[in-house]
Amino acid sequence: MTNEDYSDYALVRDALIETQKRRGFLTYEQKMALQHAEWSASDQRNGYKTESKVFQEMLKLLLEIESISKYPEIAAKLAEVMPLNNDEVRAILASRRISLDTSEIEMILEIVKQNIGAV
Repeated sequence: MTNEDYSDYALVRDALIETQKRRGFLTYEQKMALQHAEWSASDQRNGYKTESKVFQEMLKLLLEIESISKYPEIAAKLAEVMPLNNDEVRAILASRRISLDTSEIEMILEIVKQNIGAV
């Protein structure tokens, strides 16, 4: 898979808003997805808004970490969740039973912290 295969909440929100403008309506399921995407991309979820360009940049940088590059879906999850501490990173990695050393986790946290400032 390539990073074009992964969508962030902001991209989903924008696509659904565009669909609503074009069609004039959304199905019930689309409305629920839009509501969730709007909340997830807003600062109400984690204290800072998400943007597609920031997601793509973080995804690219995370995929440069050798041990994460084997798991692009985990890199995408890290880019979307934007963890701010070791426990949050480890929780995401646990879904695939990935074990990273402290220096690799620090690299992930540094990437997130640098990109949060870009939002």
